[in-house]
Amino acid sequence: MIGTATRRKQNAFTMIEMLIVMAILATLLTLALPKYFQGLDRSKEAILMENLHTTRDVIDKFYGDTGRYPETLSELVERKYLRSLPLDPVVGSNRSWIIIPPEAPYKGQVFDIKSSARGATHDGRPYGSL
Repeated sequence: MIGTATRRKQNAFTMIEMLIVMAILATLLTLALPKYFQGLDRSKEAILMENLHTTRDVIDKFYGDTGRYPETLSELVERKYLRSLPLDPVVGSNRSWIIIPPEAPYKGQVFDIKSSARGATHDGRPYGSL
């Protein structure tokens, strides 16, 4: 009986050892998590800028093909100019775009789109101005 109790004691971690390991992990997490979330934000910004660029290009192609601007973003999907509505990754929705209509002599309702996200990019530009 004495031999098995001694073996159990040697194989187990002490409370101090567990606390030291947890303190090291907490320190590493406090260093790594801000970089991780900053990387996520930058990737959302890159996706937003790419989605805006692609959608604006498609709107221009639609105008070139039809002589008018689309009535809705959904019309671009229906007519196979886009596979699906573009996602605003900052807001997390594809229905939150701010639609800019064309000026008076032009037909249609979608001249440009902007993000409805609040805040600014990592370099200080407001999301709505991209």
